[in-house]
Amino acid sequence: MFRFKYIGFIIFAVIIAGCSNQKPVEFQAKEVYQSGDLIVTQIAENSFQHTSFKQTNDFGNVPCNGLVVRHDGEAIVFDTPTNDTVATSLIQWINDSLKCKINAVIPTHFHDDCLGGLQAFTVAGIPSYANNKTIALARANNFAVPQHGFDDSLLLKVGSANIVAKFFGEGHTADNIVGYFPADRVLFGGCLIKELNAGKGYLGDAKVERWSNTVQKVKAAYPDVRIVVPGHGNYGNSELLDFTMQLFKDQ
Repeated sequence: MFRFKYIGFIIFAVIIAGCSNQKPVEFQAKEVYQSGDLIVTQIAENSFQHTSFKQTNDFGNVPCNGLVVRHDGEAIVFDTPTNDTVATSLIQWINDSLKCKINAVIPTHFHDDCLGGLQAFTVAGIPSYANNKTIALARANNFAVPQHGFDDSLLLKVGSANIVAKFFGEGHTADNIVGYFPADRVLFGGCLIKELNAGKGYLGDAKVERWSNTVQKVKAAYPDVRIVVPGHGNYGNSELLDFTMQLFKDQ
């Protein structure tokens, strides 16, 4: 009898050991909202890519990405949708579906694919933060102007977690910043970062000779990044950083 109990114990221990060595199930991204002009995709437990669209002469109807991060009933948004109507839809979705209070919106540079819907956030009483260079450029171009500025970096709370917004140098524009959400190891690169196999895109305000070096600094600052969201196109991992560096190398 003792022998059978002993064998049973060994089998049970092996099963438990096998279970403990299994890799955690990888998060499966899923589209959680879609209308004619807004798509929201959950890309990690507490991170959501929002995508709106901008009609352009040179590149057609361009999908423009932003990021929503949430924690403990609070949210922060990186980049607005491209206009106030779609921005209002995003705000309503965050309030109604995520049940979150929006603490801040952070445009990552002064182009309208980043702050075209800023007025909707202001009307909703949501504070906006941006690089001081972004504020100056928005004002000079008669765009909606973010309320609060910073020079190098900004740290904000979202629930009991943190986000950081940081300026690493010039690239797509003189003012482009990136956002990082350590809880999900998600980097929002904005238009500083290109999707895999993308072209160089709009260069009207670019500092192409500094672009690769700036992205290299971003990569060095976040070696554990798991997900990278570009300003346009498909998200991925740190390969997007390597691709962007190579794309603008030796300019």
